[in-house]
Amino acid sequence: MQHFHRTSLTPDVVLATADRYFTTLGLARGTADARTRTFAGALGTMALSVKMEGGHYTFVEVHTDQVGESRMDKNVKKFFNVLHRTADPRHLIEAGY
Repeated sequence: MQHFHRTSLTPDVVLATADRYFTTLGLARGTADARTRTFAGALGTMALSVKMEGGHYTFVEVHTDQVGESRMDKNVKKFFNVLHRTADPRHLIEAGY
């Protein structure tokens, strides 16, 4: 699956957060360069890339090798929530129902 997120955090902060978050899930970091990371483990394989967008925002794109809504995909969405809370710690994420 493919996931997207836009944040006001810098690419370096997003990548550092990804390194911490996904390794705590038991995923091993694979290839890494200035703007991309890959992680693999029992949950599957994922590739994360970041790029500056519009000067103020960082566009985060994640591709997983899973079909449908897997545990890997759910953890990617949780990672986006971590990014959101990092950018604005006062914001409470609540259900919309």
